[in-house]
This record gives sequence, C-alpha cells and structure tokens, in this order.
Amino acid sequence: MSTRGRFAGLVAALTMAAMSLVACGSSDSTGSGGSGNNTLRIWHYEGPDSAMGVAWAQAIDEFRKAHPGVTVIVEEKGFEQIQKTAPMALNSKDAPDVMEYNKGNATAGLLSKQGLLTDLSGEATQRGWDKVLSPSVQTTCRYDAKGVMGSGNWYGIPNYSEFVQVYYNKDMFAQHGVQVPTTMAELTAAMDKFVAAGITPFANAGGEYMAQQYLYQLALSKADRSWVDAYERYTGKADFHDANWTYAANTFSDWVKKGYIAKNSVGTKAEDAGVAFIGGKFPMLFSGTWWAGRFQKQIKFQYGSFLWPESKLTLGSSGNLWVVPKSSKNKDLAYEFIDLTLKKNIQNVLGNNGGVPVAADSAAITDARSKELIQNYQALVSNDGLAFYPDWPVPGFYDVLVSNVQKLINGSASPDDVLSALQKAYDKGKPAG
Repeated sequence: MSTRGRFAGLVAALTMAAMSLVACGSSDSTGSGGSGNNTLRIWHYEGPDSAMGVAWAQAIDEFRKAHPGVTVIVEEKGFEQIQKTAPMALNSKDAPDVMEYNKGNATAGLLSKQGLLTDLSGEATQRGWDKVLSPSVQTTCRYDAKGVMGSGNWYGIPNYSEFVQVYYNKDMFAQHGVQVPTTMAELTAAMDKFVAAGITPFANAGGEYMAQQYLYQLALSKADRSWVDAYERYTGKADFHDANWTYAANTFSDWVKKGYIAKNSVGTKAEDAGVAFIGGKFPMLFSGTWWAGRFQKQIKFQYGSFLWPESKLTLGSSGNLWVVPKSSKNKDLAYEFIDLTLKKNIQNVLGNNGGVPVAADSAAITDARSKELIQNYQALVSNDGLAFYPDWPVPGFYDVLVSNVQKLINGSASPDDVLSALQKAYDKGKPAG
C-alpha cells in the first residue's frame, strides 16, 4: 500500500457489519464512542475480492462464532482516508479497537512516536508472533523512540507480505510478438514495439502511489542494500542528486516523452489504472501483489508476472499492520483477533486467494498462481531483495512525491528541480540526530 503502500478503493461492506451495528445500539456498555466490553470495532480498507478481504472476512466470522457475546463492527474506510486522518481519529473517543495501517517511519512510526499506538511487545512474545514473523518482516513491526523502523518496541503485526512486480497481458504480448523481458534493453525494445503499434506500454496512476513507485524502482535498479538503509533508516546520507536518483528521474521523464507512460495519467487514480489493465487496455502494469487476488477473479485474458529486469531490489515488505490504538477500549479482544489472522487456516485462505501469507502451510496452497507468487516472494526474501517504499522515510512525503512526480509527467518541472524539491522535503522531515 504500499504503500500500501497505496491501496485504492473502499473495504467491502461485510454483511455482518449491518447486524453488528443494530446489536450495539441496544448495549448499555458501548460508551460514547460506540465501543464497550462486548464490542470489537475493526477498521480496514481491503476490497472484497482481495486475498486479505477474503481471509479477514473468514477471520471475522470465526471470531464471532468463538465470541458469541461480542458485537463485531467493521467500518468502511479508504486507504487515503485513513492515511490522512489517522492521527486525529486515534486521538479521539471514536478510535477503533484494532486497525489496519500503513507501515514505515512516516505512518506507523509517526503514530508510535506520538504515543497513539499500544506497545505490543509483550503480546508478541507471549503469543509467539516474534517466532511466526521472519526477521525481514519484523523490520516494519518495530519502531524506536524516534519512530524509525527496524528496532525498538513492537507497534504493529502484519499477517501477510507484499512486493511489487510487472503484471503483463500474455495475449497482447503474443499478438505483437513481444517476449517477456529479462534485461532493461529487452524491456525498452518491448515498449518501443508497443508504442509503434499505438499502444501505451504501462498503465500508470499519477494521482496516487503508482507513479512514485515506478520512479523508486528505477532508482533501486542501480542501488544496493546500503543505499536503501541510508534512505529508509537514516544509516547514511540520502542524496537525491546521486547517480541512482538522477538516473531514475531522467529515465522516468524520458519514458513519458517516448510514450511509454501516458501524459494524461497525471491525475489518474490507482483504481482506474488497475481497472484499465483488467480491461485489457494496457499490456503491462507495475504494481503490488495486493492486486493478485482481484486479478485472479476478474481478468478474462491470459496474464503473468515478472520481476523488474536486472534489479536485485524491488519494492516490498511485510503487508500493512494491525495496530491497536492507545485509546482502544477492548485491547484483549483486539489481540485475539490479530492472533486469529495468523492461524494456519486463515493464512491458507489468504494464500489460496492470491495473497502472500507469512505463516501458511505450503502444502495447503493449491492454487498454481498463488504458489508462483509465494515462491517469487520467498526468493526475494532469501536474497534480501525487499527495499520498502519511497514514501516511508518522513511524514508527509507521500504527498510530496505525488505532486513532484506529477510534474515529471506533465513536464512542468525538470528532473533536477524535482529531485531538489524531494531533497528539501526529506531533509526537513528527517528526525534530528
């Protein structure tokens, strides 16, 4: 989502939510915030066809059966809505008991530093979450006193992982005689062939996370782990005029000029780009595994996926986090629900619906596409290839990236000017010391 960073659309209006809302209306213990000892309020923003949406719907159903005296309320929220309003919402009487939230310094890290999240360290040890989640996944769970990820206390628990890859339309590739590229030269040749046929090669969404992820991936294709750590975790100086960022900005700008990415995508939302790919309007889409479950259900043509050519690193991390607001009225119920989403049966559902589970039984994953997806992820993790997301390092950087990458798309600023603007915002937001 992800940037997340990064999910468009609203969560499904689960059928049990309506019943829950009616039930809680007659409770004397709900309190002014609509939550009490017999109520669990959940916020999440996964679509009904996503792997997470399917798995969590089952988890909610199982939670209700195991707790017949508890009212479960699932509230509809959008990714952008939570991204922008979480600090205010969690500092009010209307905070949920458990909430899906974006991981990283600028999001979960910021809320932990502000004292808005519950420290889950004791629960992580007691319930064995620290054993279930691999060290690379734990990076986004833990934040220090400055809100920097990778060490300190546990403030979030993911139950899936994610990474970004190129989805491609096999039918369009075959029709135009294009092979799956394994090098950047081959990718460029493929894009040129599509442009010559009057087809824009890549779907894009300049109005949200998608465009900035293209930019970051271009930089990652020239980078190494130390570069990522310097940028994301402040272990060194992040220089936006270095060779990696310069290559990324110049290449992205050049791609727009050559028609690889459409100029009119400057204000497009991620949902629209995804729907356009589903509709067969573009041969390629560079985006996350959060689309996989939906693509399995909605795409009518033959399609596949491949990792970015000639790059050891790609965008990815644990999935978004379950966080428990400091003001949650039912923390014990929240912990139980989080624990349930990590159980094998829920993890297997997630895996068989196109997700990347963190604790599934591999023998129980029967879907061929899901197996391939999980294998690709395991290959990335084993080679330390997950490089997080570009908007994570500092608060507010997501919006800065959106507006500045839009300038690359519409040509209103030069690559050098865009990089200077990013440097200024990054340096201003970076914590002192």
